[in-house]
Amino acid sequence: MLVAVLALSALLQAQSAPRVALSGVVQDQTGAVLQNATVELVAASGAVQSTTTTDAVGAFHFDNVAAGQYELRTSFEGFKPAAVRVRVGARTPAPQKLVLRLADVTQEITVSNAAAQVDATASNNLDAVTVDQQMLESLPVFDQDYIATLSRFLDSGSLGSGGATVVVNGMEVSALRVSASAVQQIKINQDPYSAEYARPGRGRIEILTKPGGQEYHGEGNVIFRDAVFDARNAFASTKPPEQKHIVEGVFGGPVGTGGKTSFLMSGHDQRDDQQAVVFALGLTGVIQDIAPQPNRQSLLSASLTHQLSDKTTISIRPSYEYESQQNRGVGGTTLASAGTNFEHREEQVTYTQQTVFRPTLLNQFQVLVGHEREPTTSLSPARGIVVAGAFTGGGGQSDLLRTETHMQLTESLVWTKGHHLIQGGFQLPDWSRRGFYDRSNFGGSFYFSNLDTYAAGQPYAFIQQKGNGDLAFLEKQVGTYIKDDWQVRPGLSASLGLRYDWQNYFHDDNNVAPRASLAYAPGNRKTDVIRVGAGIFNDRSGPVVIADLLHSQPGGLTRVVVTNPGYPDPFQSAAAAAAQPPSIVRLAPDVQIPHTFQYSLGIDHQLRKATTLSVTYVGARGYHLFRSRDINAPPPPFYLSRPDPTYGVVREVESNGRQRSDSLQLTLRGKMTPWFNGQIQYTLSRVYNDTNGIGSYPANDYDLSGEWAHADFDRRHRFLLLGRLSARVVDVGVGVTMNSAAPYTETLGQDVYNNGRGRARPAGVPRNSLEGQSFAQLDLRLSRDLKINAGTPQERSVAIALDAFNVTNSVNYANYIGTMSSPFFGQPVAARAPRQVQLSARLSF
Repeated sequence: MLVAVLALSALLQAQSAPRVALSGVVQDQTGAVLQNATVELVAASGAVQSTTTTDAVGAFHFDNVAAGQYELRTSFEGFKPAAVRVRVGARTPAPQKLVLRLADVTQEITVSNAAAQVDATASNNLDAVTVDQQMLESLPVFDQDYIATLSRFLDSGSLGSGGATVVVNGMEVSALRVSASAVQQIKINQDPYSAEYARPGRGRIEILTKPGGQEYHGEGNVIFRDAVFDARNAFASTKPPEQKHIVEGVFGGPVGTGGKTSFLMSGHDQRDDQQAVVFALGLTGVIQDIAPQPNRQSLLSASLTHQLSDKTTISIRPSYEYESQQNRGVGGTTLASAGTNFEHREEQVTYTQQTVFRPTLLNQFQVLVGHEREPTTSLSPARGIVVAGAFTGGGGQSDLLRTETHMQLTESLVWTKGHHLIQGGFQLPDWSRRGFYDRSNFGGSFYFSNLDTYAAGQPYAFIQQKGNGDLAFLEKQVGTYIKDDWQVRPGLSASLGLRYDWQNYFHDDNNVAPRASLAYAPGNRKTDVIRVGAGIFNDRSGPVVIADLLHSQPGGLTRVVVTNPGYPDPFQSAAAAAAQPPSIVRLAPDVQIPHTFQYSLGIDHQLRKATTLSVTYVGARGYHLFRSRDINAPPPPFYLSRPDPTYGVVREVESNGRQRSDSLQLTLRGKMTPWFNGQIQYTLSRVYNDTNGIGSYPANDYDLSGEWAHADFDRRHRFLLLGRLSARVVDVGVGVTMNSAAPYTETLGQDVYNNGRGRARPAGVPRNSLEGQSFAQLDLRLSRDLKINAGTPQERSVAIALDAFNVTNSVNYANYIGTMSSPFFGQPVAARAPRQVQLSARLSF
């Protein structure tokens, strides 16, 4: 059938090229659409072929355009005119996006699928990654998860405690709440030192979604995958049956006949019947097992946009999401009995209003209100059993109901004056009532050093929670900023900014973050731009540690840590159980919010008209990083008993960690050959730190000397490629990821320090002293677009695609065992996905 389709498409292509349609959208520099902007279609001779104006959602459309070279010119009062060239051939060109900047301030024009150009604007750095709609549709993207695919370009050292920052249509959110086909553009590291954002550019993903329009349009995608076409996981004894179905799409158009209202709806439904591969070690030998791990996800979102007047546009975007997963956490050395069932429901609505007070003054206001409910329940109520380097079994002991009613808000004002573009704003990244109804580990868990101590019934620790786990609290985060993009003179621009961040529960009110960047074109040349930048970026604690603090207050949860307990009864009697001292959590008196100082120096070079090369050095220093420490641990030299017998573990959250990273990054962008367009990035880096985050403890609470070592995410070499090869019959999307090996820690498997954690290392051995195996993966996508009624308002596009992930079936090992007492010491117990094949079809109209 595939051969027949390709033959038919070749026949259709051989026919004479028909006249086609040319369409696009005009936006301002904030991403907001511009209504009533004038757009001219100009032939190569200079004659104006046709003129139109944009509709309520900034869209324009030209019908029956003959093949040839054209120039699109657009203008709008208060903005600088812009023009871009476009070639029209036998196929309808991709929708064009023209971005206008306010008058007297220069700005690049971003056109769909066009190569970036070197520009001496401080925010227009070309070591950024930008992927538009057409490129997204051509790339091999596993399960259409654009965020996961593009996250490869993020720098783990730039991420905050909550992971990558996701910004959708200018607002920081927890996740993308639209279907994949509703995404128009994704950017990473654009304007890395902007004071508008809390985190550096290499730690955030900016997403622009599609607007509605005054013509009905839509897209539907069907994706199917079956294990019969896949390779077998390296740790599975047989190839388990797996299937995945995804149906998603988007539909939009006008509401009424006034031309001022439009809508866009998107939906996503996913059914994933996958299997978890268990590879562990029990008393009778190796345990190889397969556990079903079905996953369900549904998403429905909509937007309604209305032009209140020539100066004010509003939109309302509601969304609903449901997700469930069974046997969560199972795999590797975790047995099926220790899994959990997980659900997530979220409803939210976003209101956006943009107002043009005058041609040089723009205002945008957004507010989001939502509610989440997320229960996690253990499959078995049995006590947990953890044998270091062998298996985790018994019950999951992870029973928690998490709820959240939250509000997020952004208010920004953009003003242009002469050669200055000044933007200021106020943000509530999170203002929420959070509920943590915690029953986790109420049955308790035993910890063993190895299989021998497990067989002998000699655990080194027993940990249990009890008491009142019901908790609700208000979390508040506030940010405000001001920045000035200043065109100093031709060939020289600067961006200066200042940001302030605050959150409750931490009495740290001096989180001021100045930032600056500079772009200079020597001699005002158009081929080279030197860039320098520096700035401070504040972090956040996240809600989990706040819940831990409040749970440990009197009347809340009581956590008991028993070292060298009895087995299977750790207390032997009710009196012994009642006599166990409670464990508590508290903040260090001098705790403060961590911050990172980042600085960079780079050069952008125009290799040719459609290709650029960027070479950038980035350094970063992290100060006051979070860690946890048991300040009531048994002291040296004998580590026998706790100094304060009225308490067990006294977990103190401190901010005395540090981190250092240095990287040299080469980024090649654009149309590198007549048939390849994409982005290639190579990074040489090193990252050292002495903490793994707010929940991590040192091996010895009284000696931190061995903690300064390679960071968990340190990779010396990283190579990434995303691109598209255009062939006559079929388009080929390519994704290549190669990383150096990740470090892991060597441990004794014994509780030498008698603190109940069992993470002691051999004498003189630092953290992360061992190294696993490197990672390499090649992904390919073969796709073909078929046009129906090409060049007419009834044009339809049908795309058929075949994706193959990990084409070479490389075995990429994971979860290396560093426990010296384990027979698996120095070996992996899991592998990432083998070769997988995915079939998809897309209908666009």
